[in-house]
Amino acid sequence: MEPMDHSKMGSMDHSSMDHSQMNPGSADEGPRTTSRTPIPVLTDADRAAAFPPLPGHAVHDQQLNSFFLLDQLEYQDADEGSALNWDAIGWIGGDVDRLWLRSEGERTSGVTEEAEIQALWGHAIGPWWDVVTGVRQDFKPGSAQTWGAFGIQGMALYGFEAEATAFIGENGQTAARLEGDYDLLLTNRLILQPTAEVNFYGKNDPERGIGSGLANTEVGLRLRYEIRREFAPYIGVTWNRAYGNTADMARDEGEDDNEARFVAGIRMWF
Repeated sequence: MEPMDHSKMGSMDHSSMDHSQMNPGSADEGPRTTSRTPIPVLTDADRAAAFPPLPGHAVHDQQLNSFFLLDQLEYQDADEGSALNWDAIGWIGGDVDRLWLRSEGERTSGVTEEAEIQALWGHAIGPWWDVVTGVRQDFKPGSAQTWGAFGIQGMALYGFEAEATAFIGENGQTAARLEGDYDLLLTNRLILQPTAEVNFYGKNDPERGIGSGLANTEVGLRLRYEIRREFAPYIGVTWNRAYGNTADMARDEGEDDNEARFVAGIRMWF
């Protein structure tokens, strides 16, 4: 058999070959695409349908709202006997102007020792602060007494709730009260609440056992468990102390000017 001459294969003339027959797709045609429906241009009617105007939210308009907090309703183990103590606050109104109501007092062995109520108009001066002005009515101790009130209340740094109120009473008596409390979350439901109250008076009032200057303080520590956010039982302890002329008057009446009490109660709001 005669051997194949590979040299002749390498010298073949490729220019004469028709490459168009080898590749059915022409290079000039480019990639083929499928025809699609074009996206229509957005109109004002389309935008209005997708983003309709929203109604005003109750927090940001003039709708009338209300809130009531019974911060303390508690039994206290006092030296004079068992005591029932209450401290409540509530409001009704809008975002800027509200009617605030405050009440606090104490009954010992079935006798009302202290009782007062305040009605204050509050005006917001910022996201977290209100100025308040109105009247305070004392029912006990002593005979009933009416005060004019002016102050500020709100939330300071880190959620610290604060109230500072000045009072002008009958016969030229003046007073000032500072209050504060803070909620320390131990868990989502277990909350430790320290509280403090300080009272000052402008002059002596023997009928009510009040002396001029720094009259008394109350510091408390309460641990509550929120079964629901609106309802929480708690236990705690308070320390009450009188100073200056107020302490002297208490001792003259045979009362202790420095007392610690165990407390147990409930806190609820709606």
